[in-house]
Amino acid sequence: MNAVLANETLIRASAFAGVFLLLIAAETLWPRRRLVMARAVRWPTNLAIIALGNLSVRILAMAPAPLTAAAMAVAAERHGVGMLQLTPAPIWAKILVGVLLLDLAIWAQHVAFHRLAWLWRLHAVHHADRDIDVTTALRFHPLEIVLSMLYKSVVVAIFGTPLLSVIVFEIGLNACAMFNHANVHLPRNVDRIVRLVFVTPDLHRVHHSVHADEHNSNFGFCLSVWDRLFGTFREQPRDGHQGMSIGLNPYQNATPGRLSWALALPWRSDRT
Repeated sequence: MNAVLANETLIRASAFAGVFLLLIAAETLWPRRRLVMARAVRWPTNLAIIALGNLSVRILAMAPAPLTAAAMAVAAERHGVGMLQLTPAPIWAKILVGVLLLDLAIWAQHVAFHRLAWLWRLHAVHHADRDIDVTTALRFHPLEIVLSMLYKSVVVAIFGTPLLSVIVFEIGLNACAMFNHANVHLPRNVDRIVRLVFVTPDLHRVHHSVHADEHNSNFGFCLSVWDRLFGTFREQPRDGHQGMSIGLNPYQNATPGRLSWALALPWRSDRT
């Protein structure tokens, strides 16, 4: 397990780069919507925010205490801590259940970041983006990234989630988030089938609507079942995918494309 943990960063980075480049190509070839802001304006800011978030996680990983989900999984397995570690089930079942529990936990976290005002201040950075594409998937304020990782560490400790569950989940979470934020056109029949299990770009785009009732729906990043189960599922945006406005109402201008503005948004007096 120590070898797996040591290579976790390389494994995740390789998977991230492959999916990222594939979806950029798909967005270029089969775009769903015309972009409101040019990539040259938005992408430097979004990529800089992503880099700062990754740096924050790397700093957590250097701490002597297990502050990342992967490090906590190793500690849980070593000390036999957590519900799954105490359950006499085959390892494949523990890995599968661990992935499902983490996906549900992230769904609940996402709801909390919308419902609690002090968390929404941070999460608004993600929603302020006026377009939704593969870079939006990881445009989260660095402090939100830190809080999310600490939260996942606590979840892993409680459930005793196996390390392989954590790695599979983290790779899947990034891949699914990039996929469902991608500005990619899926044939209607394909979308209808895929969304029965997974969150599709059209399904998640509703969540980025300027209308509050729509951006308070479709919280899932990977599986669509949680929103269906808890009554937060929204099939389509009221203004249609071509006519809908994305972002936050007070910021329908060029300011969300500036890095300094995005990082300072949680403390701005005019935040929504």
